[in-house]
Amino acid sequence: MQITSQVVIVGGGLSGLTLAYLLDRKNIKVTLIEASSRLGGRIQTQQGVLHTPLELGATWFSEMHPNLLFLMEELGVQKFPQFSKGKSLFQTKSFEPAQEFFVPESNEPSYRMVKGTQSLIDTLFQKTKFEKMHFNTRIKVIKDLDNSIELESTAGDKFYAKQVFLCLPPQLVAKKIEIYPELPQDLKDLMPNVQTWMAGSIKFVLEYSIPFWRENGYSGMLYSHSGIISEMYDHTNFEGDKFGFTGFLNGGATSYSQDLRKELVLKQLNQLLGSQASTPLAYFDKVWTDDFILAGNQSNQRPHQNNGHPLFHQGYLGNKLFFGGTETASQSSGYMEGAVISALSLVKCVEV
Repeated sequence: MQITSQVVIVGGGLSGLTLAYLLDRKNIKVTLIEASSRLGGRIQTQQGVLHTPLELGATWFSEMHPNLLFLMEELGVQKFPQFSKGKSLFQTKSFEPAQEFFVPESNEPSYRMVKGTQSLIDTLFQKTKFEKMHFNTRIKVIKDLDNSIELESTAGDKFYAKQVFLCLPPQLVAKKIEIYPELPQDLKDLMPNVQTWMAGSIKFVLEYSIPFWRENGYSGMLYSHSGIISEMYDHTNFEGDKFGFTGFLNGGATSYSQDLRKELVLKQLNQLLGSQASTPLAYFDKVWTDDFILAGNQSNQRPHQNNGHPLFHQGYLGNKLFFGGTETASQSSGYMEGAVISALSLVKCVEV
C-alpha cells in the first residue's frame, strides 16, 4: 500500500503542533489530522468585543516549566506576570461578608502569554510546513499493514503512514478508535482510567471597558466556597488597555444554561465588586466536556490519575504507533509544559 506521509499526527493541540514543528525542522514530512474545526485543543482564546484576548482554556505557567519557556523564546512568544496587586476576596459562606486579603508579590509569579495563549498555537502553525492538514476528520480505525499504518476516518477516508502519533487524551483513544491488531491488555485496561486534565471544568471570561476593580483597590482575585464562581483572576492584557476577568465556575454549574450561569456570575460580582461589574461588554464560558477531549463520563475523579504512565512511553504495532499528549508526559502532565515534554520525547521515536 502506498505511504502518503512519513508521519501522521492525530490531534492538533499543543503537543501535536509542537511535534509537527520539531519534525519539520528535521525535514520530516507530516500530515496532521484534527477532529474539530480548529487548532489548539484545550488552548482556546476568545476575542472580546474590543478584541481583548480572553482565555477559555490553558492560561498560566511559571519558571517551573522550562521546556515551554524555551519553546516560547524560540518562537518569539513573550510572557508577562499575572496581576495580583490590591485587595483579594475570599467567600466562605453566602451569608457572611467576603474576607479581604493581600497576596504578597512573588519572586516566581505565574505568567500569561502576550496576545493570549492562542498566539503560541498560531505561531507554531505559521512556522511549520505540513504535508497535508485535515480538519473535521475523526479517526475511527487504525490498522497495522506490516510496512505501514492505515488510518480510516468516520467518513471512510483512508490515510497511510510509516508512523502514527496519537496526540490526544488516552481516554478518548480508548472510546473512539479501534486499533488492529489489538493493543496489549494492560494498556487497554489503562486508557479508560487516565484522567483528562480540565475535563468537566467550566472556564468563564468577562470583558469590561475599564478596570474598575483596580481603580477601587482590588486585585481581581476571588476565591469562593459559596457562589457560582469558585476562583477568578484579573485578565487585563499586557499593554494594559483591554480589561476583564477569567476564572472557573463550580462543578454544579454544568447543569445550568449559559444564560443562567451568566446571571449568577454577574449577581455574585455585583455583590462583591459593585454595580459596575453588572455591565460587562462580553461574557463567554466553556464547559470542557465536548467530545474532542472526553468520550462519555470519566470513570475516575482523582486529578492526574495514571498520567505519565510508563506504558505510554513505549512503541506499539512494531514501533509504528506511539502515544502523545500532555496526559502521557512523565513530568508536568496535564499542563502545557507536559504537552511540550511529550512532543520532545516523541521526536526521538521517529524513524528517519
